[in-house]
Amino acid sequence: MLIKGLQKITMLDYPGKIACTIFVFGCNFRCPYCHNEELVLAEEAKKLKTYSEKEVLNFLKKRKKFLEGTCITGGEPTLYPELLDFIKKIKKLGYLIKLDTNGTNPAMLKKLLRGKLVDYVAMDFKAPFEKYEQIVNAKVDLDKIKESIDIIKKFPDYEFRITIVPEQLEKKDLLEIAKFLKEKKANKAFYLQQFRNDKCLDKEFEKKSNFPLEKLKEYKKVLEPYFQGVEIRTEIY
Repeated sequence: MLIKGLQKITMLDYPGKIACTIFVFGCNFRCPYCHNEELVLAEEAKKLKTYSEKEVLNFLKKRKKFLEGTCITGGEPTLYPELLDFIKKIKKLGYLIKLDTNGTNPAMLKKLLRGKLVDYVAMDFKAPFEKYEQIVNAKVDLDKIKESIDIIKKFPDYEFRITIVPEQLEKKDLLEIAKFLKEKKANKAFYLQQFRNDKCLDKEFEKKSNFPLEKLKEYKKVLEPYFQGVEIRTEIY
């Protein structure tokens, strides 16, 4: 695995836990609003330090008394076949594991579920299915996305989340997603993430306005009947 970042402590990435976050390079999507271009573009990744697996595991051994969980994010971590063994090594140290994914690799999610290796999964739901490829700028096997949703709801804890960009998604799009997840009984927690124009993969998106917080609060109220919990995140993911 190409590990390109290690945040040594976070109170935000793993809800309710003191954790660290491991960032891996590589993604099969090209979302224009993505703020992690150094984890998506090879040329940008060269600017970041590469962490060895040994280096990360040694850090985790030293922090066992202070940290409860480890978040693994990207990029898209499930692109790596080595993810399974890497997580096994972290679990042996006694950590809870949170995995961030875009849901394109249900086969890996099945293995992680079967092995009881992940405690919390967060999946980025990008758009209603008819808009998916338009939003992520890539070919998408929607059947795999749907399969991943069915798998994710079987993990001990999970969330779905969506970043709302002006002119990309409307209230009716969110309602379509909410109804789908409720029908799937995958409606535990849903997070509305505020688009911010500080830094984007597509530089044209830096010219867009930040998404108004008041509008997010309006959307939250509309979605609340469909989920056990709806929250707003204003920090960038």
